[in-house]
Amino acid sequence: MNSKKLLSETRRTFPATKVQCQQPSRTLIVDATSPSWANTCSVLSEALENTLCLACALAGPCRVPLLSVYAVQSQQECLLPFTAVRESFPRVQACLQELRSLPRDGALPAGPRGAARAAQDALQQFKQHSRHSAHGALEITILTSQPSKEMVKQLENNLKDVDLMSLRRIQVIEVLRRDFVEPEAVEQGGPAEEPGGSAVLLSWLQFQISDIAILGMDIDVQTIEDNVISLEMLFKTWLHDYGTEREHVHLLLPSGAFGHATAPKPSLMCLKCDLQERLLDPALLSGAADGTTRAADVNSPCQMAAWPATVLHELRVVKALKAEGVCESVLYGLPFIIRPTSCWQLDWEELEINQHSFHALCRSLLKRKWMLLAKREPQTSSANWNSVVHPYYIIAPSDSATLLLKAVATRELLLPSTFPALPAEHPERARGAVESALNSLEVEVAYNPLHLKSNLYKYLKSVLYKPLQRQPAQPRDQRPERHQPKQHQSRAKATVAPLLMAPSPVQAFRPAATQRDSCEHSLFRKEDEEFLQ
Repeated sequence: MNSKKLLSETRRTFPATKVQCQQPSRTLIVDATSPSWANTCSVLSEALENTLCLACALAGPCRVPLLSVYAVQSQQECLLPFTAVRESFPRVQACLQELRSLPRDGALPAGPRGAARAAQDALQQFKQHSRHSAHGALEITILTSQPSKEMVKQLENNLKDVDLMSLRRIQVIEVLRRDFVEPEAVEQGGPAEEPGGSAVLLSWLQFQISDIAILGMDIDVQTIEDNVISLEMLFKTWLHDYGTEREHVHLLLPSGAFGHATAPKPSLMCLKCDLQERLLDPALLSGAADGTTRAADVNSPCQMAAWPATVLHELRVVKALKAEGVCESVLYGLPFIIRPTSCWQLDWEELEINQHSFHALCRSLLKRKWMLLAKREPQTSSANWNSVVHPYYIIAPSDSATLLLKAVATRELLLPSTFPALPAEHPERARGAVESALNSLEVEVAYNPLHLKSNLYKYLKSVLYKPLQRQPAQPRDQRPERHQPKQHQSRAKATVAPLLMAPSPVQAFRPAATQRDSCEHSLFRKEDEEFLQ
């Protein structure tokens, strides 16, 4: 995907009007007609549950405001009507239980038509839901084993007469069994070096992506393996900041004509950038145990919060540093990824020039083996400017088109430490024992986070789990007659319905009412096989 297409997509899919909720609501449509559904069902349920327990437990603004889930077999069914994700983990688990209980063979496939009808239903449900409260835009993700071209064709036919103003994007994810991944796909690329110089896992989780432009919008067609890690990383993209109302960071570089960091602002080169979290802040999950919440402090004088991106940060570069001269012990806080901005309010030419300048900076820093030392400018001008804190940051390059941002300690934060020199001689017995212990360790070429589990998912699920209260039994004289059809308590047919506000998590899970008039290839190393079972 070329950069112009990517930027064009960003500008087209965001309306010019501002909305209260930047994060899009989500609809997941699962095509359960695949012969390999028995395996896909288990890995899909686990990956989705892992991601949603994080979304429910994270403090701060909700990252997945509303979620609905559809399943498509002989017909489409709405397993979860639009529901506020936070405080609704019991309903999410009930939905996943329904997903796991779907027939694993023998179902007459509804094919791409069923998924397309479910997408149409989701759009109308979301439109009705938005009448009660502002929930921004909607993104629809379709997981299928059907050929993506046929799915896109059905989407085009079903949505050509539908109002798409509330639709941000449609993703068609073609799920492939590991046995069916093309062999040449493995040779297309290896692990790319991450910002900061460590080669780790992001490139292993890249998807094959193509864009198909229909109906005045873009449909992302992706190919992905049916394993827990790949699907989990797909769903975790929901947790990123999707607001493109404005850029996040202005990176101010001295103009070559002045050659000094103290040059006046009008003479500085300004690169407009976006911040992206590299990790979830564990502190935002600390309140899950006792029910308290802790949002990121955007007003902290020594911290920078990428979520939510409510303020524009200005980082003025003051010095260049040799990469080998930066001590790891003086870096602190969570790392952030810096990318050229995709703000839709900038015109095409400015976006393109900004992106080219950013890429040139990445390449030049890498070639010189430099890092940048930057000072964060105060957010607002104050009369008492002498008391404003100026935190400093290290900006490190990489082989990719991104930079790494980390806070660096200043004199006020530094504690005295002594670092005695190693003695020239040491007892042979001690050296032999230590060498023997080290030789017994398994050696890895690079650190791979996929190899480690902290049991966080199980912990969060146990904390968030609250059994749904059962409805009291009705008196015998109020029970329906036997000849009346009885609908399953936790499913609803995927037909357009007037949607009530989502009930609280302690209420029973009820189906949506029915309207009367209408209705990538494998890039994992062999050591990762144990995580893909």
